[in-house]
Amino acid sequence: MPMKPFAALLIRATVTAAALSGVPSLALAQSAPFAGLAGVWSGSGSIALADGHRERIKCRASYAVSAAGTDLQQTLRCASDSYKFELSSNVRSTGGQIEGTWSEATRNVSGSIEGRVQGGLFQVVVSSPAFTANLSMRTHGNSQTVSISSQGTEFSGVTITLARS
Repeated sequence: MPMKPFAALLIRATVTAAALSGVPSLALAQSAPFAGLAGVWSGSGSIALADGHRERIKCRASYAVSAAGTDLQQTLRCASDSYKFELSSNVRSTGGQIEGTWSEATRNVSGSIEGRVQGGLFQVVVSSPAFTANLSMRTHGNSQTVSISSQGTEFSGVTITLARS
């Protein structure tokens, strides 16, 4: 069964969101953007489907961060009324640029993550052979707000707020 584009984008959003948490300055954010993220995060949000229908979604993420704060391994589980998925991501930051890979085990789907961090704002392009979406994320203390937009897919937008558990 092919992965719903929304699920893949949601994962990218969460990985990117995690990258901003706990980063006190721009210099630290660019040199070690994942510092302070290790642990379990959870939250909820909504998805706007292409047909105009909205659904609530709940997510739980676990993050493992390298000692240097430049590498992040993430596992994300999310569920809504229509979707349930489990994703894994590996992301690395170098000089303000972020790149990595993701996979969704139950549907055997994978893709790439590319983007940058500047001034505490993460802007990322999430892609696979089936879709491309834009993601932006900001963190305020232990709260992360993620926005995803996509055209020509099953959904038009996703917003999620996560907090450290």
